[in-house]
Amino acid sequence: MTLPTPAFQYPRLLTIAGSDSGGGAGIQADLKTFSALGCFGMTAITALTAQNTTGVRAIHGVPPDMLTDQIDAVLQDIGVDAVKIGMLHSPDIVQVVARAIDRHALPHVVLDPVMVATSGAVLIDSPAITALVRELFGRVVLITPNLDEASLLVGRTLASEADMKAAAQELLAKGAKAVLIKGGHLAGDVVSDLLQMAGAAPHWMRAPRIATTNTHGTGCTLSSAIAAHLALGLSLVDAVEAGRHYVRGALAAGASVKTGQGGGPLNHGFAPQPMRLRPLVA
Repeated sequence: MTLPTPAFQYPRLLTIAGSDSGGGAGIQADLKTFSALGCFGMTAITALTAQNTTGVRAIHGVPPDMLTDQIDAVLQDIGVDAVKIGMLHSPDIVQVVARAIDRHALPHVVLDPVMVATSGAVLIDSPAITALVRELFGRVVLITPNLDEASLLVGRTLASEADMKAAAQELLAKGAKAVLIKGGHLAGDVVSDLLQMAGAAPHWMRAPRIATTNTHGTGCTLSSAIAAHLALGLSLVDAVEAGRHYVRGALAAGASVKTGQGGGPLNHGFAPQPMRLRPLVA
């Protein structure tokens, strides 16, 4: 039997994030998103969490050396086209990721500064937040804080679109190249998200709020979808727009489903794409 000569490869996505035992957020949501968008997903787990739809019971951090080995193992063999970074719970873990970005010249890195779970549980300590800003803001193409996370990063409550606009400029001043502040926690029937890139006009994206309590993992899913679309060749603006479109579809498709006793997950598989193929580059 003659084996075929490989001529193609999949778009390759790496998620560096925490594990959600409930399957709705973290690396589980990331992998579901990558697969739904036709990409090949890989993981480097930063922490194990014991959680479900009602809350987080425990967090167990992965040793820094083990995280380094995970990243190096997949990148030295498989390679990567884009990266999503999620939960980084300690300064040591932040340092590991910063060094990996430099060592491997990682492309299209999207940072979701996961700080507070949907349930309200705090997932990061103050020194880690400081390290996150210092070490990663300037190394990634986009940060994607929600309103609570952006509030922590600028040190005050954000309660309006004007507050979001001011906070985005402050985050750029802290070293970020582009900021997507998600306004879903503002009151009202319209959800407003702001993409602010350095030297560009504010790019507002508004859409009617989807009536659902199944929002667990929304932020993880959005950042992963943006990274996937960057790997597929879209510009940053188009990748953000496409990521939002995917998340809104997943929210709408999962609104009538009951999973667990609390806030359930999105329906990541509402419109799965076949695995994308691109010519193999030697």
